[in-house]
Amino acid sequence: MPAPRMSSTPLPGIGVRYDLTTREHRRLSVVAQRDGGRTLHAYRKDDPDECALSVKLTAGESEALIDALMPSHHSPSLLSTTDLGLVAERIELSSTSYWNGRVLGETHVRTETGASIVAVLRRADAIPSPTPAFRLAGGDILIVIGTREGVEAAAAILGRE
Repeated sequence: MPAPRMSSTPLPGIGVRYDLTTREHRRLSVVAQRDGGRTLHAYRKDDPDECALSVKLTAGESEALIDALMPSHHSPSLLSTTDLGLVAERIELSSTSYWNGRVLGETHVRTETGASIVAVLRRADAIPSPTPAFRLAGGDILIVIGTREGVEAAAAILGRE
């Protein structure tokens, strides 16, 4: 059975849209909003451009749906950040970003926002716990954890062009 086709599209100021095409050629999408909410879309089989269903979910409803779809995703050793009032987000650094080619420490993200960049995804590599001397590059995906406000402030800093 072929792997499902999944793609993601950044939606500046909104979040990220994830599109899935199933083995039956059905199209589903999820818009992951920055506030933790999600909107699930299911498209018609006979017209994959026409939305047949659109459901807005709160962060809690999204978590409940994940539990229903993937009950094994919970492990006693995993930390649930939402229970602690924290969020984790992927923030892509644009190739036109002011920070492209500069070191992470120059951003002052942790000092100014309280949010932490805990990892960087670059092409096929993951760099956990990048140091302040880590040199950023356009296309890097930064994994940021903090309060909702802190992560949004970090995204604003990292989005500087």
